[in-house]
Amino acid sequence: MFYRPDQGHGLAHNPFKAVVSPRPIGWISTRMKGVGDNLAPYSFFNAVGDDPPLVMFAGDARDSIGNARAAGVFAVNIVAEAAWSAMNATSARVAPEVDEFALAGVAKAECETIDCPRVADAPATLECVLERHLELPGGNHMVIGRVTGVHLRDDCLRGGRFDVTAFVPVARLGYKDYAFVREVRELDRPG
Repeated sequence: MFYRPDQGHGLAHNPFKAVVSPRPIGWISTRMKGVGDNLAPYSFFNAVGDDPPLVMFAGDARDSIGNARAAGVFAVNIVAEAAWSAMNATSARVAPEVDEFALAGVAKAECETIDCPRVADAPATLECVLERHLELPGGNHMVIGRVTGVHLRDDCLRGGRFDVTAFVPVARLGYKDYAFVREVRELDRPG
């Protein structure tokens, strides 16, 4: 099968997100002064550089993108299997003044390098300062942040490494599907 996205695929469901998978989930936390705290999952999220460390998330111009742009900061919380249901609860479209931490029963803590909340028991949190905002086609927006602080949960550190099997990260597939990382294999690059 071959199709051109602008001409349709003819399938019952769009396969694009299933093809580009698994995608890590950035559980983005922001704060809007005078309004409140926000927490929402983004599966269009990834690292885009390591020196300096840079991450991005993208989506429509809802609360997280607007808050990150206005405040100039955001935090990326990594989603563990144990938080899967709470993460899903924070994807609800609610009024900007609704605190999704409270809505989903997620414990909140303060960041160290930025004025922003974070998920208290996340396996890892990246504190970010806004580097760039890009308007993309289709009403989408991309936010790029420079990581200024990193929280690692102690029980996820094993042998001097951050071990994802200690918490089982959740990844987004297509449709309503998710994946859980339970197995890791090493592979050396050629000489």
